[in-house]
Amino acid sequence: MTIKLHHLRFSRSTRIIWLLEELGIDYDIEMHDRNPETNRSQDDLFAVHPLGKAPTVEVDGHVMVESSAIIEYLIETHGDGKLGPTTEADRAPYLEWLHFAEGTMGMPILLTLLGPRFGGLGDILGGFVGGEVTKLLDYVDAHMEGRDFVVGDSLTGADINLEYLLELSNMAGLLNERPNAKAYLDRLMATDGYKKAIEIGGPLVPTAAS
Repeated sequence: MTIKLHHLRFSRSTRIIWLLEELGIDYDIEMHDRNPETNRSQDDLFAVHPLGKAPTVEVDGHVMVESSAIIEYLIETHGDGKLGPTTEADRAPYLEWLHFAEGTMGMPILLTLLGPRFGGLGDILGGFVGGEVTKLLDYVDAHMEGRDFVVGDSLTGADINLEYLLELSNMAGLLNERPNAKAYLDRLMATDGYKKAIEIGGPLVPTAAS
């Protein structure tokens, strides 16, 4: 069965291109553009799924959203042993880190980056969110000391899921004082799969030339 990825430009669905390229799975891709006025997805993506979210994947008779669920499902059902935990002992930390990106880390990071567009988060909310971001990025930085990958000795879906938020954090200068997290991000961005994903889907955020 053909896997079809609906990719919204400048979004987290770049991760799923990377995943599919690393797995060597045949897939189709349909590109979707953001509304230039609202920066949100448009009717063509809402026609695929009621939430109009990216990534959206059509696979095995299902239309799936949620990056973590898509990554976990594709690795388990179509990965042929690739990109998952290599030992049973790694399975629990792998799942924890896979879901940490969207479940715990995502909202504070995104609120921090989006806040200036809306005049800031205010003293109370801004203080709370800022404290969370500090705690989360310090946690990643400490965990990555002496490690090449977040779990085990090779690239997994957990690394792919984390990269997006780390790249956004780095663009905002939040990794400047976190050398382990920064070196980890640099290694991920140097992989052939990541480079291919950017070649196919474009950068994570618009650039002056975009």
